Amino acid sequence: MSRIGNQPIELTDDVEFSIDADNVVTIKGGKGSDSLQVDETISVEEKDGELLITRSSDEKSQRSLHGLYRSLISNMVTGVSEGYKKELEIIGVGYRASISNGILEITLGFSHPIYFVAPDGIEIEVDTKSRNNPMIIVSGINKELVGQVSAKIRSLRPPEPYNGKGIRYVGEWVRRKAGKSAAKA
Repeated sequence: MSRIGNQPIELTDDVEFSIDADNVVTIKGGKGSDSLQVDETISVEEKDGELLITRSSDEKSQRSLHGLYRSLISNMVTGVSEGYKKELEIIGVGYRASISNGILEITLGFSHPIYFVAPDGIEIEVDTKSRNNPMIIVSGINKELVGQVSAKIRSLRPPEPYNGKGIRYVGEWVRRKAGKSAAKA
């Protein structure tokens, strides 16, 4: 029995739900709309302001899809009502970030600046005033896309273990290593 799949998804007043004949679930809210193609063995219905996800049989593949689609639809409801946000901080001398014409320009110690264009549905902001280190804020309604763009930006210069320089998530702990001089002593 899927414990996650059996939980209902609560719809707030500002969220609208619709499903068409091809099993495409569309969720509309204050931040935008998102849609998902659901497998034909999974059915989604609305009762008393809640979404109920059910499966047609107890086969292993359908049990796994049951919880998966419940989580994906729940993430869509949260995304269109509240949105998702990831914060990255840039640590290092001379490492900078700025936005011009919707293009993120990052200087990370390479011989050239790196330009990053955000995909549709993603907003990128740079905050240089709140802390010593510049912060890149990635936000949007699609949880998967926000995480994927954040990981792509982080992969441009991941934090290294000796000095801790690079791009990291806010609150991420980087395990530090002793250098060569500490190992000899």
